[in-house]
Amino acid sequence: MEGHPCAPGAKSAGFIEGLLKDVPIPRVIKVRQRFPRPRLEDVEGTFLANLKAAGVLSRLSPGMSIAVGVGSRGITNQPEIVRLLVRELKAAGTKPFLFPAMGSHGGATAPGQVEVLERMGITEETVGAPILATMETVKMGEAENSLPVWFDAHAARADGIVLINRVKPHVAFRGRYESGLMKMIAIGLGKQKGADACHHLGMGRMEENIVAVGRAALLTGRILFGVALLENGYHETSRIEVIPGEGFEEREPELQEEAKRLEPRILFDDLDVLVIDEIGKDISGTGFDTNVVGRYHTPYITASCPRVTRLAILDLTALTHGNANGLGIADFTTLRVFKKFDFEQTYPNSLTSTVPLSVKIPMVLPNDRLAIQAAIKTCNIPDLNLVGFGRIKNTSEIEFMEVSENLLDIARGADGLEVLGSAYPLPFDKAGNLLPP
Repeated sequence: MEGHPCAPGAKSAGFIEGLLKDVPIPRVIKVRQRFPRPRLEDVEGTFLANLKAAGVLSRLSPGMSIAVGVGSRGITNQPEIVRLLVRELKAAGTKPFLFPAMGSHGGATAPGQVEVLERMGITEETVGAPILATMETVKMGEAENSLPVWFDAHAARADGIVLINRVKPHVAFRGRYESGLMKMIAIGLGKQKGADACHHLGMGRMEENIVAVGRAALLTGRILFGVALLENGYHETSRIEVIPGEGFEEREPELQEEAKRLEPRILFDDLDVLVIDEIGKDISGTGFDTNVVGRYHTPYITASCPRVTRLAILDLTALTHGNANGLGIADFTTLRVFKKFDFEQTYPNSLTSTVPLSVKIPMVLPNDRLAIQAAIKTCNIPDLNLVGFGRIKNTSEIEFMEVSENLLDIARGADGLEVLGSAYPLPFDKAGNLLPP
């Protein structure tokens, strides 16, 4: 990677800088985006009340071993809910343990998946239960479409299984079942083998496969119940539901519809250039929420807006540990990201999902300034001084964003947008990198 043409000292770096040095970067204004905000004020009380009301604890007997599956990242209040669930399972006389309900995450290794849980704040010490991790699976049957039904080996040996996951729109396909409990059965409980089987024929078959495998897995009677979490556009918990296993298939589409109503997005319909400061697996499985940006990596999902002509990604989060999944959806990035790109962490996701676009390497520029100027230069508008420009920190934090001052009238006239302050130039340090907003 040291030999990249944009590396410090590379001869071509000066030529590239010369091509871009006169590209104007607009002054920006800060705006606030407002979204529907239903939220739970008492997360603990709501969860415990719903757990009791669902009647699922009556299915437990003293001495039972209960496998609690936890997988997705970036879910608000998830460690607290896991801790409360473990406490209640123990109070019922059972012996709970956690297992990583993940497909190929964590480099598709058991230690890597434990590390993912740790980065989420889920450890034996924080939740009060041991974590048993393996990539070994047990075949529990066959779905109606002939796909194998795989269970994590530790979960397969348990007397019962409980799953916890957020229900939300998927970033690569559309359907009545997207990200949620049914997907966690097919892909999380099934580990890499389950994920590989479901993805084998592409994202166009994902909903069909999720339902078929999930239905067959539920018929085993081993999945006792699930905890479904919903969030609002501010990444706050808006709903907690405890659903008996046999109710997953009926209830989840209703929750999915609610999640789609709450899904935030950039409220500007058209942007010539969008800059995302950072992406990472701690933000989304695809590094960033494609639904927020309107940029996708499969043909099975589209959005009418926002429409973004050029996308630049400037950095990876520290918690992603080099996993650059999603970078390939962008047009430009920085040498900083290129140097952090860890193939061993990144490629297992793409090889399993069969979506190589998400891990391709876009055009690499020496610093933030040049990456932004390259995006502006190539956005194909007659006057680059009139670029429609936007910048967000990441797709989990889009309440505040910066936009070019020529979008001021749009911001003032649109529902859900509030202008904050006056215009200012983007601040760069001496190395040409952006200072925090």
